[in-house]
Amino acid sequence: MRLFFALWPPADTAKALAAWAREVQQHAGGRATAEETIHLTLAFLGDADPAKAIAAAQRVRAARFDLPLDTSQYWKHNQIVWVGPRTMPPPLQELAAQLRQALTEDGFTLEKRAFAAHITLLRKASLPHSLPDLPPLRWPADEFVLVRSTPTGTGSRYETLERFQLRP
Repeated sequence: MRLFFALWPPADTAKALAAWAREVQQHAGGRATAEETIHLTLAFLGDADPAKAIAAAQRVRAARFDLPLDTSQYWKHNQIVWVGPRTMPPPLQELAAQLRQALTEDGFTLEKRAFAAHITLLRKASLPHSLPDLPPLRWPADEFVLVRSTPTGTGSRYETLERFQLRP
């Protein structure tokens, strides 16, 4: 069972991001992330026990925040176009750190690299000549979720297993 923790955007934000990605795709090619699967990954667990992951996440006491989406970039090394915050919001850093600590304490092996907040919108894209301006977007983060990813012939199907509220 492939599991990960993520922030999920409101429907209107996901719709606007998907439209922006389709615009970029016209020039850069690649495969756009489906609107209903747009998310920001907090921690990837891979094959893991959901009950154990839920128990760890229940100890997180991070605060709600608004996630700024004010930059877009192309990463040549993995051919993706992504959007995210220009600078890491302290509440997001705190959420990621608390989650990482709880998971590590419970024996999960996580990636060693530092957390980089980004939302992948295009995969296998070519270097775009330029990226259009992002529309004004609002992504209130008042919860994070545990998701099961099931590979399909056309990508992955995601199922939310548990929601965790962030404190006011």
